[in-house]
Amino acid sequence: MALPVVLLASPRSFCAGVERAVEIVEHLLEQRGGPIHVRKQIVHNTHVVAGLEARGAVFVDELDEVPDGATVVFSAHGVSPAVRAEAARRDLAVVDATCPLVTKVHAEARRFVARGDTVVLIGHAGHEEVEGTLGEAPDRIVLVATVEDVARLEVADPARVSYLTQTTLAVDETTEVVAALKAKFPALRGPASDDICYATTNRQEAVRDVARDADLVLVVGSANSSNSVRLVELARRQGTPAHLIDDVSEIRPEWLDGVRVIGLSAGASAPPELVDEVIEELGAWDVQVRETTRETITFTLPSAVRPR
Repeated sequence: MALPVVLLASPRSFCAGVERAVEIVEHLLEQRGGPIHVRKQIVHNTHVVAGLEARGAVFVDELDEVPDGATVVFSAHGVSPAVRAEAARRDLAVVDATCPLVTKVHAEARRFVARGDTVVLIGHAGHEEVEGTLGEAPDRIVLVATVEDVARLEVADPARVSYLTQTTLAVDETTEVVAALKAKFPALRGPASDDICYATTNRQEAVRDVARDADLVLVVGSANSSNSVRLVELARRQGTPAHLIDDVSEIRPEWLDGVRVIGLSAGASAPPELVDEVIEELGAWDVQVRETTRETITFTLPSAVRPR
């Protein structure tokens, strides 16, 4: 049987925001030693979290699990003002690993609320990024996920409505929700630039490209990674079977029956070495990189962890 051809989507794996967040924890562990407490998973990937735990990071759900005066890192997904206030009250040494693109959404939420708008946040309930953004003004920001949610939405003043989005959504589905909002609220205003981050958009375009020519798409990423799940959904919407795998151990042999061309990508929080392991396991005789764009964005580290 011929070994499969792999179409390797590019860009894939770590984005600048994830690299920054992981580096922050790594630098703190090097500079201060463990334990370094991190509120929530620093990024949504089981391998990244396990690796940092092995080095002395302690991941907690809430700040009441962090000793008074200890160092705590806020994850890449951001936190609400209430969490920041609690950290200050307890004299915690905060190092903020929030992705700058998530910080942008928070700033927009504050600005839109300040001008008197009801803010409609498009996103997934329960996601940490969404909870943080909603926390900027819980009585003025409402959450929707679908066109059906928009149809049921009522606001105090239909002439004063703006919208924001979670940074890791599917571009095409979000476009449909925004169109429904504009149809319902003709005066709708939005951000000056898209909130869906460059890395999410780029990885979706790359998967769309490989899915056209693949018999199967595999996406490396954890189940709680929103951007990874969106990549699988996108491939399936194009009619290509697709599966999310945390690592090579989750590949099921029956998926590969009759498959000659496999599209391979990884979510923005998945380490690139996991992709290499999948390629090795597949024994592909031909690996073709499909680069749709080249990413050059980097984010600086907070002053607290920059090498001196």
